[in-house]
Amino acid sequence: MHCQPRLTTWLYLSPLHFLLLAILTIPSIYVLWLSLNQSSYGTGLSWVGFQNYHAVFTDPYFWRASVNTFLVVSGVVLVELLLGLAVAMLFVTGVPFRGVMFACILMPYAISEVVAVLVWKMMMDPNIGAIARTIEEMGLGRVNWSASPTTGLVLVGVINIWTHLPFTFLMIYAGLLAIDGSLYEAAHIDGATRWQRFLRITLPLLVPTLLITLIFRLIFAFRMFSEVWLLTKGGPVRMSEVLAVYLYQHGFRYGDFGIAAATGWLMVIGSLLMASVFLFAMQRGMKGE
Repeated sequence: MHCQPRLTTWLYLSPLHFLLLAILTIPSIYVLWLSLNQSSYGTGLSWVGFQNYHAVFTDPYFWRASVNTFLVVSGVVLVELLLGLAVAMLFVTGVPFRGVMFACILMPYAISEVVAVLVWKMMMDPNIGAIARTIEEMGLGRVNWSASPTTGLVLVGVINIWTHLPFTFLMIYAGLLAIDGSLYEAAHIDGATRWQRFLRITLPLLVPTLLITLIFRLIFAFRMFSEVWLLTKGGPVRMSEVLAVYLYQHGFRYGDFGIAAATGWLMVIGSLLMASVFLFAMQRGMKGE
């Protein structure tokens, strides 16, 4: 008697399971198998075991790309969370021309990521770019972001923040709207200041939303590619490479599919490790620990 509803439930869910199996599980297993083999254009698979992983770990360009990825991702996610929280708080407390401002915040999501990067690249051109010329006219010097990996990665971070701020804003804004307004009324009657209400009510109740947003943005930012590739292609001298560009270089420019697959799996493991840390923190927070 009890088996029939359970069987019916599994039958209803089976299309989703087959879809996940076809789109995620099988390709992931194949990439794992590919990472244990040597392969290139026009050649078959040749078993090498963990030699590809050893080659990746002993490659100084991999470690440079890892450091660049960590620095850019950390800066992007931190700044984006702070900006998203500040903008969401403004919208909750009241902002003039609400509809227009809301459309302006969401506008980057309506633009193709490639188009956005190319527009920013043109605006930051030291010869004709509007932003670059404005910075020069303000007496801050001529910014040639393509000549230095540091300025190139800073510009990559700025573009990434501008492109994905709508997602962070919407997540935090939804979390703020879910907070019961009677809590603020009671705190106001008790004489709590606005800052105290933020620290004692808003921030603690917003922690699960912030952690979920943080996890998604870490994973999305960890695999950034188009910004770096369209701006610097990892140059000069591969100094501004990130892990996704490193993977692309080995997979499509050098034709070393085993190294590229190994790099992809290392990126997956890195993303899972980062996400698991924050998921553990979120679980402890929801349990009140």
